[in-house]
Amino acid sequence: MPSYLDEVDGVAATIRDGFVATVELRRPPNNFFDIGMIRRIAELYDALAADRLVRVIVLCAEGKHFCAGADLSDRDSPAAGPTELYREAVRVFAAPLPVVAAVQGAAIGGGLGLACSADFRVASPNARFAANFAQLGFHQGFALSVTLPRIVGQQHALDLLYTGRRVDGAEAARIGLVDRLVDAEQLRDAALEFATAIARSAPLAVQSIRATMRADLVDAVRAAVEREATEQLRLQQTADFREGVRASAERRQPAFGGE
Repeated sequence: MPSYLDEVDGVAATIRDGFVATVELRRPPNNFFDIGMIRRIAELYDALAADRLVRVIVLCAEGKHFCAGADLSDRDSPAAGPTELYREAVRVFAAPLPVVAAVQGAAIGGGLGLACSADFRVASPNARFAANFAQLGFHQGFALSVTLPRIVGQQHALDLLYTGRRVDGAEAARIGLVDRLVDAEQLRDAALEFATAIARSAPLAVQSIRATMRADLVDAVRAAVEREATEQLRLQQTADFREGVRASAERRQPAFGGE
């Protein structure tokens, strides 16, 4: 019988000194997620919140990239549907402990959404962030409709969503998407140091402050993902979506026809 810390569905947790735990994605190099991985993150967040030894979580990833989003090659699987996936994503947002995300390499699409579920993001200058949904002929998901404007402001959010362009860590820091910018080799340590600084504060006070500051977030996320899932399912039937996925796989510019 595995303990709640063991690796399941490509995610494992470790409780460290200083009231900090890591939750690590372990599907390198791209750490593509599926419903099982998001469910496991939610389960670990809940279990760690029940453990008095943990006050702050560092969300991190093994390998080259933090998370390149959902694996679209599995999009025909009933278990891969956005409605079921986002039901688990809401649980991630609803967990009570503060989260610091350590973002190396790429955080793309739903991977960006996962990074934005955290309270803070630490990254290096060579990290890459993209809400590339429109470049796939798709609607944004993972509650980015709510989180991205809150983090970077409405105009920066519209820029990133409409163009789907990539921004590096330096630009991400300038627009507020990244809270700490550090050298790549210092990334994990910097995220743990940030989390430890939070953990030194009174835990009941931090959780109370977090609950106040995020009071309407879970309800907003729940409403947003319902809309996102509906639009994703609708646009999945279009020729533009098929072209976007094909162009991405072929590493070329898509030729959208508006159909």
